[in-house]
Amino acid sequence: MTERTAQIAEKMIAYDEGDLRRIEHFMKVYGYASAIGMLEKLDPVTQELLEIAALLHDIGIKVSEKKYHSSAGTYQELEGPGEARKLLEGICPDSKITDRVCWLIGHHHTYSNIQDIDHQILVEADFLVNLSEDHASAKSIRHALEHIFRTQSGIRFLKSMYQEALSDLTN
Repeated sequence: MTERTAQIAEKMIAYDEGDLRRIEHFMKVYGYASAIGMLEKLDPVTQELLEIAALLHDIGIKVSEKKYHSSAGTYQELEGPGEARKLLEGICPDSKITDRVCWLIGHHHTYSNIQDIDHQILVEADFLVNLSEDHASAKSIRHALEHIFRTQSGIRFLKSMYQEALSDLTN
């Protein structure tokens, strides 16, 4: 974790103050995204922007709930980039990083036509956490393996975490 990433984590924890479930969610997504990115050997700039996006990926939930009375992914993608841009002011002077982070936040629930490794890893990290938090069925876990996961590291994590649910596929 870089100093900048630590500052963003601190700001995000303050942003979601009192909401332990959300704070733990983005910190877990951050952990998986960071590990997968390292194992997939991302360059340092891509690694840092992935980690920032992982911390901020659900920043649109508060506004979505207030505006639309829903935390649906569509609304998160719509409202998240603007909120992220505000939070990043003064911390992230590199507009290319901010723009990419905002793009990732605006697409972290878009699973079709994933082209870039940072997008793929963010989606996989969020899935790893959501599958656990949602107590996903074996069928859902298998579907994620077959249709979502593409990185070798993410696939290894998923198979290790959900060995029992995927046991019929590994025999």
